[in-house]
Amino acid sequence: MKEAATSRQEHTDRFYALLDDLAVRIGGARRLSDCSAASGWPTHGVYFFFQDGEVRAEQGHPRVVRVGTHALTATSKTTLWTRLAQHRGQLSGTNPGGGDHRGSIFRNHVGNALLATGEWPAEVADSWPKRKATAQQRQDERLLELAVTAHIAAMPLLWLDVPERALRGTIEVNAIALLSQRAGGIDPPSPAWLGRHAANTNVQTSGLWNSNHVNDHYDPSFLDDLAACTRSLPR
Repeated sequence: MKEAATSRQEHTDRFYALLDDLAVRIGGARRLSDCSAASGWPTHGVYFFFQDGEVRAEQGHPRVVRVGTHALTATSKTTLWTRLAQHRGQLSGTNPGGGDHRGSIFRNHVGNALLATGEWPAEVADSWPKRKATAQQRQDERLLELAVTAHIAAMPLLWLDVPERALRGTIEVNAIALLSQRAGGIDPPSPAWLGRHAANTNVQTSGLWNSNHVNDHYDPSFLDDLAACTRSLPR
């Protein structure tokens, strides 16, 4: 057990060291509140969200709170920016600050946690979990969608150019499994982390805004893949 714990510590430390290198190569983390399609994004990639106030145990280093990717099927045309924009919501246009939590599980999780920690109309709590909603229900949900957009748009994130579909999936799945508290992750969330109030138990107890792969075992060889993709970027 001690050897396994040591290995996980080493693997987690290496993971974060690689993210530090990635940050240098891409010019640092961004917040989606400051971003647009013209900000410069690879077509395909893996992304890592952080959150103010969430740091690694005994390290003081920012802690990853969500890992994600996109376009894992051959027919998907979603780009990295398209997916990030779905998570963030709109910052301008006809519905500034709005968004659609039915098109983003990340938004859904954050909205459920906000519902649990604030006073919202009963009709919003009733309609939010439903897969479909009427125009009136969507209008009733707008203030909560605004709060979700503000929450996600303020999170710093790093992104990694990963053109190969299968490799994106490998990095995403194993990074989640490495970091998840449910699978033995070593860096717990802070007592104030909003995700503790999520409706989904996997989110509550994993320390991540992820519900899939949080119970998986990780293969440390994914760190070599992460390193290779990072080294391919110019410094």
